[in-house]
Amino acid sequence: MDGITALVDFSDPSQPDAPRLRHAFGTPLQTLVAHTRDQVRPLLDAVQAASDQGQWCVGYLQYEAAPAFDAALAVHAADGPLAWFAVFDKPLPWPELAVGPAQIDWQSFIARADFDAAMATLLQAIADGELYQMNLTAQMQGSFSGAPQALFAALQRAQPGGYAAFIDTGHTGNMQILSVSPELFFDWRDGNILARPMKGTARRGATEAEDAALAAALRTSPKERAENVMIVDLLRNDVSRIAEPFSVQVPRLFHTEALPTVWQMTSDVSARTRAGCSLAEVFAALFPCGSVTGAPKVQAMRKIKALEPGARGVYCGAIGVVQPGGHATFNVPIRTVTLRGAQAQCGIGSGITFDANAEGEWQEWANKQAFVQRASAPFALLETLALVDAQLRNRAEHLARLAQAAAHFGTPWNPEHVAHTLDTLIASHPHNDWRVRLLLDAQGQATAEAYVLEASPARVRLQLADRPLLEAHSEFVRFKTTRRAHYEAFSTPAGVFDTLLWNAAGEITECTRGNIALLLDGRWVTPPLASGLLGGIGRVVALQEGRLVEAVVRVDELPRVQAFAFVNSLRGWIDADLV
Repeated sequence: MDGITALVDFSDPSQPDAPRLRHAFGTPLQTLVAHTRDQVRPLLDAVQAASDQGQWCVGYLQYEAAPAFDAALAVHAADGPLAWFAVFDKPLPWPELAVGPAQIDWQSFIARADFDAAMATLLQAIADGELYQMNLTAQMQGSFSGAPQALFAALQRAQPGGYAAFIDTGHTGNMQILSVSPELFFDWRDGNILARPMKGTARRGATEAEDAALAAALRTSPKERAENVMIVDLLRNDVSRIAEPFSVQVPRLFHTEALPTVWQMTSDVSARTRAGCSLAEVFAALFPCGSVTGAPKVQAMRKIKALEPGARGVYCGAIGVVQPGGHATFNVPIRTVTLRGAQAQCGIGSGITFDANAEGEWQEWANKQAFVQRASAPFALLETLALVDAQLRNRAEHLARLAQAAAHFGTPWNPEHVAHTLDTLIASHPHNDWRVRLLLDAQGQATAEAYVLEASPARVRLQLADRPLLEAHSEFVRFKTTRRAHYEAFSTPAGVFDTLLWNAAGEITECTRGNIALLLDGRWVTPPLASGLLGGIGRVVALQEGRLVEAVVRVDELPRVQAFAFVNSLRGWIDADLV
């Protein structure tokens, strides 16, 4: 990818099934840079002029460019150019993205105490009538190593679809922007404009039924609907500033979209723009998008400046492409990583309304971080199987679960390749008992290794975790991978086989290496997937056989438990004592 300045991979917002706008751009004809507020509008005029001459323009506006359009919009001092666009004569074919190591070690984020304090201040301001809603954000800071293009590819796997862009500003901006935003800011073509604000978030479910229930709850939640409709009203007013009379419409409200780690709710605002409307006038009417400010916009931005310690940068600004002839499509750069050398930054935020609470918003922030946590370090999908006398125990069930994980993470899945990998290993281990470790990497390449399987103990000792597993609803709990830091954080002392985990709601979930069975009120039960745990194959078999039933078990119910068992496919059912 040497010589690539920009990559654009955008959905067609008006036709979801249409081919994506997917281009690479090489060395620009020229670079347009605005360092001061009075340079921003002329830059947009130059972008429009280049487009009228048949050229392509790709670039961004920082959130801090807002006062260029309205001096009343309060922002912090900008770090870097307020706006940056590269002009190209033509696009290039989409390249093969670099495959290689790319890792971010996230080192700092807002402390929970500081978050709670900001929430309290903001909720009081809403109660006092200062504003109706504000989008509160904070920046994750980390150290990056590897190839930016490889990280962009990992981010796209973590957050496919939407409006993805990679921009390397070179010496003029000295940073790379890696955006995999699912949110459309606006699409403006042939005098028609469409804005699609995104407001309302819910985590994905552990089962199909729970997932559907969470989506339905998001669509019908009074809080989420109020948050969404406030911003729709703000966008209607913003769009009306450039619209022909009576042309502003809201053709779709409260549409839920399934992303890999969250459900998001969007609504559409459309209009016919006035004759002669310019790109600069579109930005003057709409920028920044109301979904990342709040309502009323002027007061919300004042409060943002008071509560957030520094500039947002490209995050919450706009990234987009202007095609020859003027067709302009811009995203709202959420789900966006900015790289400056070895320094990485990623903003996380949510809209706060009168009925928000700190715990709920903190959990929403955790859900929204999942996309970047998935991409921040390489991992492989993992299955651990017992090979006994040349037969893999529960082979079909393990491969079905691996296929589900591959579909979830966007990993190429070739069942014949995986089967051949296992069969080759089996042929070289025809006797004795083995623990087989089957891995599937991000490119869909399978490897299998065998280790001597020691005899399982007749009875084991378990300890109860001293704190909840906050990642209980993470995709790295629901699916088995090599990323296990959240489990490894629970140390197990000598003489103890494993640690029994529980979630933030006080519900028992699983052990770090297997599932748990509990004899309670005369029946053997195991926690449901909705409590936040891996659906182990041994657990599945025991449920199918009727040996187990699902039931929520709380930590405070443990004294009533009559017996325990550790369960997984490798070891089977092992009686246990909780120490």
